[in-house]
Amino acid sequence: MKLPGPDHPITITANPKRIRVSAGGVVVADTTHALTLREASYPAVQYVPREDANMALLARTERTTHCPYKGDANYFSINADGKRIENSIWTYETPFPAMAEIAGHLAFYPDKVTIEEVA
Repeated sequence: MKLPGPDHPITITANPKRIRVSAGGVVVADTTHALTLREASYPAVQYVPREDANMALLARTERTTHCPYKGDANYFSINADGKRIENSIWTYETPFPAMAEIAGHLAFYPDKVTIEEVA
């Protein structure tokens, strides 16, 4: 486990805006409780609480990855609009203590779904 620091800063803040995630025109998640995670020079990522996602559209996959800062990630595919979008969501179910805020949240690959801020 590595802790965020000056060489690899990570911040998690509540996003005051409404975030809607859709795939093929089907709304997969809609929340006013997203967390914005900013990590080093990477683009900001919206983490959506599971309770604000349509979990019936999601299917857990066998894929796992490891981040030295956040922990082990699990993946879901989306089944929407007659299509399956493989490994389009990742989640840290038991993240390292420094990242505990993102437990129970889902993050979506922006090249696989539409993520928009709704006024």
